[in-house]
Amino acid sequence: MVASLVTLCPQNAIAFLADPPLKLKTAIPELLTCEQLVTVTTQSWDDVNATIHLYERSAAEGSNWRRFGHPFPGVIGQRGLAWGIGLHGTGKPGEPEKREGDKKAPAGVFRFGDVFGTARPEQVRFLRLPYLQVTPTTEAIDDSKSKYYNQVVDRRTVTDPDWATSESMLQVGGRYRLGAMVKHNTAAYPGFGSCIFFHVWDLQYPGTTGCTATSYDHLVQLLRWLDPKKNPLIVQLPVSEYERLKQRWGLPALPE
Repeated sequence: MVASLVTLCPQNAIAFLADPPLKLKTAIPELLTCEQLVTVTTQSWDDVNATIHLYERSAAEGSNWRRFGHPFPGVIGQRGLAWGIGLHGTGKPGEPEKREGDKKAPAGVFRFGDVFGTARPEQVRFLRLPYLQVTPTTEAIDDSKSKYYNQVVDRRTVTDPDWATSESMLQVGGRYRLGAMVKHNTAAYPGFGSCIFFHVWDLQYPGTTGCTATSYDHLVQLLRWLDPKKNPLIVQLPVSEYERLKQRWGLPALPE
């Protein structure tokens, strides 16, 4: 499956939306039909180091989660976590909220988007999620005034590029050798964070600018496993918040 252009929000999204209401959902219907779950947990809101677990279960609603493989290490934003905008709603008053450029990864529950990378499509036939090959004209738009905010676009196909800032994904180098898009802030609320990825961990950096990262080998393991037919989701939370929400949201118990 190949996508020539991947967007994280509708192309006609308006960049002058009101701020989203601050609300944390008590129940998440999408978790009821989720059969593959990735958990990313940290020791605190400010911790950069994360532990990643993979869980799966059968199609029957309410069936018990079981671990897939072994946990592996990762990193998140250089300044930790803050509530993002996803299936969980937004967040809670008094707790950190994700903003553009804050170098925090979004906390909450999110869908996966497409996979991207520098390989040719025929080299990643093991993927079941749609794949976008990164080229010299692939750009991630982080300008909150642009109507393309929070989208990954091919500049060659855009007739009216209106952004002042963007990230050339090919120039990022090895970190974007392979990755998956995380559907955060899909309504493209201006300034609430854009273009969140799960990508390759570059050891020379102390965390990321807001994404989640792990080793290339572990990322390949994860992406081989993800199956869009199983409604995969990703949960990112500090351990204390995870434990508090575990029963309410129906999350698997973390290992001791």
